[in-house]
Amino acid sequence: MENKRRIEVVAAVIHDGGRILATQRGYGEFKDKWEFPGGKMEAGESREEALRREIREELDTEINIGKLLCTVEYDYPAFHLTMHCYLCSVVSGTLVLKEHESARWLPAEALESVDWLPADLQILPIIRQNL
Repeated sequence: MENKRRIEVVAAVIHDGGRILATQRGYGEFKDKWEFPGGKMEAGESREEALRREIREELDTEINIGKLLCTVEYDYPAFHLTMHCYLCSVVSGTLVLKEHESARWLPAEALESVDWLPADLQILPIIRQNL
């Protein structure tokens, strides 16, 4: 097996009771695909610290981090992704899109209505079981 670059990230599955926040990438190789907001951990950060920082940077929002929903392992062509997904809710802020080109609140039954990144797609059945 080839030695792929490994990337470890945290993702926020932000819900408001019945709906989930989906964000659309505005840059890079996966531009226009949909994902759960989050990003890479920095040296010395815990997963929770990284998630709070990323959501502040990307959405200008403070979140409450609930339980770890799942950890997804996914092989993209250029790298291997490990993504830790947490169920979260908004504490304060107005979800300002600083890095994404669009965002939508999707009810659980409409999660497939957007074109998710492959790794994020793996989480949808788990979200439905936990809402």
